[in-house]
Amino acid sequence: MSYDTLLALLAYAFVTSITPGPNNLMLLTSGVNFGFARTIPHMLGIGIGFVVLLLAVGLGLGAVLTAFPALHTGLKIAGGAYLLYLAWKIAMSRSIEGKGEAKSRPMTFLEAAAFQWVNPKAWVMAVTAMAVYTDPAAPLWSVFLIGLVFGIVNLPSVSTWAGFGMALRGFLSDPVRLKWFNIAMGVLLAATLWPMVK
Repeated sequence: MSYDTLLALLAYAFVTSITPGPNNLMLLTSGVNFGFARTIPHMLGIGIGFVVLLLAVGLGLGAVLTAFPALHTGLKIAGGAYLLYLAWKIAMSRSIEGKGEAKSRPMTFLEAAAFQWVNPKAWVMAVTAMAVYTDPAAPLWSVFLIGLVFGIVNLPSVSTWAGFGMALRGFLSDPVRLKWFNIAMGVLLAATLWPMVK
């Protein structure tokens, strides 16, 4: 991979990792509701789960989904349903750190890692990265290099959203503000499905 291609890959990884999407909206909400420290497993799950997905796509999963469109459609439906479920849970959350809500907790590492497999934006990022940046002269090496670049760039990028959420905790300690913030985040999370269904 040339130096120019590597720079382009770094820029792509940064822009796609830090822009709004299901992961970042959930991290913003988690930062508000649970704080930064309790959101760390969620952030790590996103980073590691996405790199695993990325490597799987680069090592042939993308070709499998192309060969079996029904499998791809099934993943999209499962992902959409789960995303709507998460959006509903976020919209209905009413208190910081789940006070008075026995089941309120941040997303775990494994839940966040597994979510990447049904996250529409993660699939678009992974397929695009592998299609554009894989070097035909050294395909295996470039697949792992792409995974490494995303692994390095992703965690600092997504942690920005959790940090921003943490910074909003004081302002959103008012129950009415928190209620409307969580409703807005739930609606925005559901809206991230639009590119998948249009």
